[in-house]
Amino acid sequence: MRPIRAVCLGTATALVTLLACTPVAAAAAADPGPAHGKGKERVITLTGRLAEQTRFPVNPGGAAAQGDRTVFRSNLFDEAGNQVGETGGTCTTTRVDNGGAEECVVTYTLPGGQLSVQGMVFGNLVPGPPPSFDNGITGGTGEFDRARGSVHADTIAPGTRRFTIHLKH
Repeated sequence: MRPIRAVCLGTATALVTLLACTPVAAAAAADPGPAHGKGKERVITLTGRLAEQTRFPVNPGGAAAQGDRTVFRSNLFDEAGNQVGETGGTCTTTRVDNGGAEECVVTYTLPGGQLSVQGMVFGNLVPGPPPSFDNGITGGTGEFDRARGSVHADTIAPGTRRFTIHLKH
């Protein structure tokens, strides 16, 4: 398959796209250490700026189809504009009717470890800015070992998303 430019930004783009209210350093200071006790919650807000995206369509030059794949990488920034990490992942189109749907698997590399995130994004084929979405945290490494929770993403500008990470240990 030959890559073509994406017509609309996918979920990966979203992270693709995680964004900027509380810097990672401030979030870490508020919750020092991994804290694996139940009931502990930590919120990290970052801005993700799309760095690379390649789309691998099932029907090159044709309409969107089940199985289309997007591979992406985004840089992550805190509210002060400091780069604090990156995301990388893939999204696969699972439905082309009713606005489309993608299943995405994304890794967030942050100070202290990595977070694995997975879930569906609906409305990815609707014209306009990529839709907001919520995906589940499925695990992590380092200080995010055994992390659970969710990531909420909102598009705030072309190629830029705000990621609010809700960690539960």
